[in-house]
Formats: sequence, C-alpha cells, structure tokens
Amino acid sequence: MVYSRDDCPLCDEFIAELTQQLAPFAESFDVRDVDADPGTRRRYGLKIPVLTVDGSLVCYATLDGAAVARLLAR
Repeated sequence: MVYSRDDCPLCDEFIAELTQQLAPFAESFDVRDVDADPGTRRRYGLKIPVLTVDGSLVCYATLDGAAVARLLAR
C-alpha cells in the first residue's frame, strides 16, 4: 500500500519508481490518500509517500529499492 497526497510531486515520483520496479514481477499496489482517514493522517502526516506491506512500514519519503527487492525475493 502506498499512502500519498494529491498534488505531491514526491509522491508521483515515488509511485512511478515503484511501478517501474514492480513491472517485471507483475506485482501491483494500492494507493490511498493519506488525508482520507484521520488516523492515517495522524500516523503518517508529513512522512508521505509511505510504502507499507501487510501493515508494516517499508519506507517513506524516498523509495528504498533494496527493501522492495528483498520483499520481492521472498
């Protein structure tokens, strides 16, 4: 899951990089607006974009390609 915000260039870049990294594996992800839920907004606030897998934080602000690769190798 990627938490992002409208009009966030950093979020757009993060999502584009993640899409590119996942493409060879035919993996997909959901994108949610961090502002749509008060609890999510409190949790992540200005840390966006945020990548979580099964509710656990993987990375935020910039894509950690190595962490994503480790998850894909499982």
